[in-house]
Amino acid sequence: CRAKTRIALRFKQSRLGEKTTIDQFDFKHHESRQKQRSLILSLMDLKFLQAKKDIISIGNPGTGKTFLSKCIAYAATQAGIKTLFTTAMDMINQLVAAKTDHSLLKKLQFYQSQDLLVCDEIGYLPLGRDGSNLFFQVISARHEKKSTIITTNLPFAKWGDIFDGTTVATAIADRLVYNSEILILEGQSYRKR
Repeated sequence: CRAKTRIALRFKQSRLGEKTTIDQFDFKHHESRQKQRSLILSLMDLKFLQAKKDIISIGNPGTGKTFLSKCIAYAATQAGIKTLFTTAMDMINQLVAAKTDHSLLKKLQFYQSQDLLVCDEIGYLPLGRDGSNLFFQVISARHEKKSTIITTNLPFAKWGDIFDGTTVATAIADRLVYNSEILILEGQSYRKR
C-alpha cells in the first residue's frame, strides 16, 4: 500500500523518534493548558499548514511545549506531510558546518523544503552572530511559504539575548508573529510533578 509506505517514510524523515499523540497530553496539569485547549486541539487538524501559519510556543522548561510540537508534527507525518523536528542548536550547528564545507545552499534548501519545520529549544543558548544570521535566513525563506513551529523558554522581549542583539531578533520575531498562533504554557514543570 503506497500511502502507508509514504507515511512511514515521512515519520522516519521527520526525526521525531517517537509517536507522540495529543491524547497523551494532560490538559488538567495547568489552567493555561485548559484555557488554550480549543486552540491546541484546533491545531491538530493541521489547517494552519494550508494558511502557512507559524506556531510559537512560549513557556518555562517542562511546561509541554516540546510535547505539543511533537504531537502536531506526528499528526503531520501521518497526513503524509513533509516534516522535520530539530533543536535550534542542532540546526545551527548543521548550517555552520555546511558553511565551512561550502554546502550551505544545499543545507538551507533542506530546511526550507520542509512543509513543517519544528525548531525546538530556542533560547537555551545564545546563537551568536553567525548562528543568528543563519537562523534568520531559514525563517525568512519560510515566511508565508511554509509553516514553522518554534518552542522557546524566553518571551519576545528577551529574544535579543539569543539572536545577537535586537535588530536580528526583531526581524525574526516580526516574521514569526506576523501570521502565527501563540501558545503560552505556564505552571511548574510537568516532569517534576
